[in-house]
Amino acid sequence: MAAGKKSSTKAEATKPGSCLVKWVYRAVIAFVVYLACGVLDRIKDRWYVFTPETLHELAQAAVRAHPDDIESIIPYIVSNLTSHYSPRVIAINTDSSEWVLNNAGGAMGAMYVIHASITEYLIIFGTPLGTEGHTGVHTADDYFNILVGEQWAFDPPSLKMEVYRPGDVHHLPRGHVKQYKMHEGCFALEYARGWIPLMLPFGLADVFSSTLDYWSFYHTVRITGREYIRNLLLGKI
Repeated sequence: MAAGKKSSTKAEATKPGSCLVKWVYRAVIAFVVYLACGVLDRIKDRWYVFTPETLHELAQAAVRAHPDDIESIIPYIVSNLTSHYSPRVIAINTDSSEWVLNNAGGAMGAMYVIHASITEYLIIFGTPLGTEGHTGVHTADDYFNILVGEQWAFDPPSLKMEVYRPGDVHHLPRGHVKQYKMHEGCFALEYARGWIPLMLPFGLADVFSSTLDYWSFYHTVRITGREYIRNLLLGKI
């Protein structure tokens, strides 16, 4: 008798009507999530603290003050940021010894994370050796302010090479892709604004597919996570 009741209950659970209700329920949840994401995407501008224009001006000022001297440019930039932005509004990482190797899109270099939050990041990225790769497809606008060296880019269907030199900014709009090359000794102030956590898979995927550099992975997650938390505690999203 008990076995018969269990079979009956299982049969009821697998009725077509029951499956339809589950799928409708899932569709409603997906639609609500889609609407919420759309609303958040439209209002994300209110959480930005930096502006591309201000950072470009700062990068140009650093280049003028210390041409071809990245070791002097970096403290110049960081000191200007800390003096301009209140620590009550935004957290800035002033420890310029925290360089971490990074492989992404076939390119390799090192980065120093100056700021990381849910909607913005600001880093120094570069290499004295030169590198080349794919920009990746991102959910944020990316602004690459060249500090020293030179960067080239290729953006089909145009067959002409884009050239960016110290003081120039290379803007990669959200969702756009290019091939790029950083020549020997090229370093840049990179600023991204948008949904930053969704960019992390691109920056970390090579660890699992090729490099197996779990030490750099650990430091990337540690530093980025720490800066996320510091900014969230300030109310900076």
